[in-house]
Amino acid sequence: MKFPLLPELVSFIDTLPEPHILCDRQYRVLAANTAYRRSFGENQVFTGRTCFDISHHFKVPCDQAGETCPVKQSLRSGQRERVLHLHQTPQGEAYVNIELSPIRDGKGDIVYFIEKMEPVAVARGLSYAQGLVGRAPAFQHMLEMVARVAPSEATVLLLGESGTGKELVAKAIHDASRRAEKPFVALDCSGLTETLFESELFGHERGAFTGATSRSVGLVEAARGGTLFLDEVGDIPLAMQVKLLRLLETGTYRRVGSADPHKADIRLVSATHRNLRKMVTDGSFRQDLYFRLSTFPVELPPLRERPTDIPLLAKSLLSRVAADRNLVISADALKLLGHYDYPGNVRELRNIIERASLLCDGEEIQPMHLPEEVRSGRIWRETPVGLSPNLRELEHQTLEIRLAQHRGSRKMLAAELGISERTLYRRLKLRRE
Repeated sequence: MKFPLLPELVSFIDTLPEPHILCDRQYRVLAANTAYRRSFGENQVFTGRTCFDISHHFKVPCDQAGETCPVKQSLRSGQRERVLHLHQTPQGEAYVNIELSPIRDGKGDIVYFIEKMEPVAVARGLSYAQGLVGRAPAFQHMLEMVARVAPSEATVLLLGESGTGKELVAKAIHDASRRAEKPFVALDCSGLTETLFESELFGHERGAFTGATSRSVGLVEAARGGTLFLDEVGDIPLAMQVKLLRLLETGTYRRVGSADPHKADIRLVSATHRNLRKMVTDGSFRQDLYFRLSTFPVELPPLRERPTDIPLLAKSLLSRVAADRNLVISADALKLLGHYDYPGNVRELRNIIERASLLCDGEEIQPMHLPEEVRSGRIWRETPVGLSPNLRELEHQTLEIRLAQHRGSRKMLAAELGISERTLYRRLKLRRE
């Protein structure tokens, strides 16, 4: 059934600064605004083609090709839907935030959709020199959480094993926020004494303690208007935790050696590889601070849960550590890299690539340039060994959410989560126990 296309609707989307298209229930693009044509190819014909053909070069709708389909979701829910997609653009693959709004006729039936697209500048699907790199389902799920929380002022807690790139994700959250033009300041909390922690965070006055020969600006002040990233917050001793809690609760701080309060203007992102819930139970981490920090937890997947990203990451890392050389990685070396389990995650992969580039005198990295543990062909683990209770609970919560949202088969859900069907059924069984 055809519906009359309102010229006012077409004129309206053309006034919008972000890329927008108008499409029908059959996925056909009826109009594309100027911003969309500028972003996705001014010389291309969009009208009459399907959105999945233009964006993905698919021959079938997204949900039949392993992607989430916002049109199907909106038809099912009757509401606006948001998804993260990996689109084909004239500049290559790029992550795009999609917001789809249904348009109803006089009877209340959905007849059109307006789709708004916003590029996620902090990540790419293919290997490139800077930013987050990946396209595995586990990576995309993490990036979707980052894209949702970044524009807000919510406090974010990044959970993940060492080497998964927590500072890089924290910087991505900053870069996609309203504070992007202001400073991003990071502090590693491990190994700091109480005095040093307080001085680093809040600054100190001259003579506040032995060695304080001049006034020092703290990181809270240095990050004014921007983002403060506290790495390894699980390592902060109890005596120092109360000082951080006071900052979060009151929004004020005092320099060491001063009684004058100062107003803080920061967005806090923290990270840990520790089990903070267990630490709360054990009494080594304050419960009130934990809830302050974990407004929006984001779990970073270990590299073994995103093996399809290893070739992309390896090539990207090679371009960073050997930028002045035209080095490539041989197919045999890539195969070995893809079967290693990476207990040190992306950080370990970077070290392996940098070492190999130094050992390689030619133009192609070969298996002989890789460490023995990689050449031995150890198979990557399907699930993390010794998954900590808080991450296991978070995993169960994530699974509950995905189960509630998913309408396809268990096989499709497993593919979206980046795990095997066998692993999915095992986790479903653990969930019921």
